[in-house]
Amino acid sequence: MTEQDAYAAATGPAEAGSGWRRFRAATLPLSRTREDAESSVPGRTYGGVTRRPVFRHLARVAGLPAGRTPYRVVSIGDDGRANVTAAYHLAPAVPAGRPVRLLLTSDHQLMPMVPANLAKAAETAGGLLDGVLMAGDMVNVPDRASDWFDSTRRPAFFAAFAGRAVGRWPGAPILPNTPLYPTIGNHEVMGRWSATASLDEQFNDPQPGAWDVTTYEELFPVPRSEAGGPRWWSRTIGNVHLIALFATAIWRSPKLVGRGKFQEAAQDVDDPQRWGHGQFIFEPIARDSAQYRWLAAELASPAARAARYRVVMFHHPSHGLGHHSAPPFTDPVPTVRPGGITYHYPLADDHILRDVEPLLDEAGVHLVLNGHSHVWNRFRNAAGVHWLETSNVGNSYGAYDVTSGRSRALPDGYVQQGDPGGLSPIVPTVAPLTAPDGTALPYVASNEITVFTLLDSADGMVRSYRFDTVDPNAEAILFDEFPL
Repeated sequence: MTEQDAYAAATGPAEAGSGWRRFRAATLPLSRTREDAESSVPGRTYGGVTRRPVFRHLARVAGLPAGRTPYRVVSIGDDGRANVTAAYHLAPAVPAGRPVRLLLTSDHQLMPMVPANLAKAAETAGGLLDGVLMAGDMVNVPDRASDWFDSTRRPAFFAAFAGRAVGRWPGAPILPNTPLYPTIGNHEVMGRWSATASLDEQFNDPQPGAWDVTTYEELFPVPRSEAGGPRWWSRTIGNVHLIALFATAIWRSPKLVGRGKFQEAAQDVDDPQRWGHGQFIFEPIARDSAQYRWLAAELASPAARAARYRVVMFHHPSHGLGHHSAPPFTDPVPTVRPGGITYHYPLADDHILRDVEPLLDEAGVHLVLNGHSHVWNRFRNAAGVHWLETSNVGNSYGAYDVTSGRSRALPDGYVQQGDPGGLSPIVPTVAPLTAPDGTALPYVASNEITVFTLLDSADGMVRSYRFDTVDPNAEAILFDEFPL
């Protein structure tokens, strides 16, 4: 169909015609999308925080034949003007039991290497993807509309995934042809609403019980579960059963001055409205929480048990070499002294290691996908569960391991090097990077080399590739693979 054909089909009286069918979308205005002086929007600048209308169209398409069917989206504004997309392709839900190929990624955050990463991922996969598993941190400030759609300063999330990002690399048209399966990272959570503070200030100002994921839930209303809505859910994709959890905490500075992970600012001690409450957890996942009970039931469900592979995805990496794997994922324990409030995080109380990991072990989960530290590393625990973080798609915060010689900038008593969960990192099996002395490195932590991972359930293999963005003519290199 031409654009004119598509417009005529969308606006005419018939619901179907020769070679086409029409499906109407439900339109939802997003309630919190805004811009401010820090936004970079085509043809416009903003002084203070300003509402920016964004509309979410959601349609259910039924009766698709096997294979991929071309489609266009026609969106008509209140003024009667229409936007008609290019022709993309839609496929029916993958039948249970059929092998699939999935892209594993996270932590895009408008980082400059992301479009190159996606371009090489699409090239390597040959365009044949059945889904994108996104382990959180898609943007920087979730209520800033341009972070999602059209930032002119850095590659916006959907722009890079549509192959129209700004800069040297346009990205790749992956999401117009492939389902996205996201989960919530700390950058999908907004802090307290304010009529005067900038969007960055609002994002950085959550308190326990005073935060929201409204924009995330309105953008991604599905998949969802009865217990958790779009915050935690499951979906069977061919022969893979995917479970997505809401397991993340507010990021606070590790510096030992001012408001941060380990203390309140001295000048704020007498003003609870200015407290940060340490690195508190947003949604409980500890034993006996609603999310924990749902996870236990879901792991025991017929759908999970029948699937060839079980994958669990959440943002926080309790097993990892990155800086953000410590302090432990637990509620901060406050100590109040005259003139000061400090916070401690007992390793024995890490909710993921103490409560969630035993559930995953017992259920025979094959793979856990995390993000957050902007690094690639992987582990395998005694129960045979693989833990993978493949978030080195933009800027890296480094790896903290004996092979790097680096130590986390944390107070005494916390794990400064290696995995806080006690596992040994696995050296890539095909072509690991090496240290200057030739030692094979069990991680990729680079601001020039970007990493993506493909899960191919036909042979049960997980393959990770790296690409050196300094050389645009370089090939993506397979550097690690392992069977589930």
